[in-house]
Amino acid sequence: MKFFFCVMGMVMIVEGLPYFIAPHKMRQMITMILQMPQGTLRRFGFFMMLAGLGVVYLAMENG
Repeated sequence: MKFFFCVMGMVMIVEGLPYFIAPHKMRQMITMILQMPQGTLRRFGFFMMLAGLGVVYLAMENG
């Protein structure tokens, strides 16, 4: 459980960085995302999940 909370904390840090560093650009990006078709967002989300799974797999294999 400790590892899970550490991972969640790191995710929150990484997710929060763009909002802290460039809030104006993040507003522009959110507006752009809102205008994208749902299918495009779904494919992007699926790709990101696969990429994350690949990173975790590689880290566990080489760690």
